[in-house]
Amino acid sequence: MMKASALWPAGSSRGEAGASRDIAGIAVTDHSGAAVIAALADALSSGRTTRIAFLNAHCVNIARRDAAYKRALERFLVIPDGIGVDIAARMLYGKPFTENLNGTDFLPRLLASLDGRLRVALIGGAPGVAERAATRLAVEIPAHDYLVVSDGFFDRKACAGVLDHLALAKADIVLVAMGVPAQELFIADHLGERYGRLFVGVGALFDFLAGNVARAPLAIRRLRMEWAWRLALEPGRMWRRYILGNPLFLFGILRDRLRRERDDV
Repeated sequence: MMKASALWPAGSSRGEAGASRDIAGIAVTDHSGAAVIAALADALSSGRTTRIAFLNAHCVNIARRDAAYKRALERFLVIPDGIGVDIAARMLYGKPFTENLNGTDFLPRLLASLDGRLRVALIGGAPGVAERAATRLAVEIPAHDYLVVSDGFFDRKACAGVLDHLALAKADIVLVAMGVPAQELFIADHLGERYGRLFVGVGALFDFLAGNVARAPLAIRRLRMEWAWRLALEPGRMWRRYILGNPLFLFGILRDRLRRERDDV
């Protein structure tokens, strides 16, 4: 089994991996899914606090304009998610990541791979969504216990109560679905060893599990066009992210490449 130190320093929750790629100033781990899972299993068994964030093109765009989010990611193991970051890796390094780990698929894969009966807490989503997501997880991956702590619609005043509830849950893993960058900032600012050992920002995962948002057919996912499927399903909400965001992302990566080439001269 690959030790966690092969992915990030012992005793650290940062994603400053020995094998990582710098994408827009963010260290993104460059390992296979199996290696990441083995390292996370080791971290869980040894009690190290670990934070996971998934990085896609939209996240990169946000990080370029949100300094707090970018700083927070320094405390996470950052995992490549989506065709955009693979295109960026090809443009900057000549080849894609070892394995692109779409969060919606990777998180269930991780849970199914972990030994022992773990307590998995869910925070986020609209009212009722986390409950339906927990029910789905309990059916599909019954090896663990799933506990809903709160939806994602609480203010600063209610935050202390949510954290108290989470502390009482004695969770091993905490899944936070608040969207980027809110979920990463919440994890970085509030969640430490009192509340669990592994903290994961999961984006729209609860909505997918609850059936609120349909996954693209497998053929579309294999073509790596799931973003186009989401745009077709929710054009009013997604057009800025994809129609405006994708060209902006590519322009930023091209600018990074040109800057790197100029600096190497």
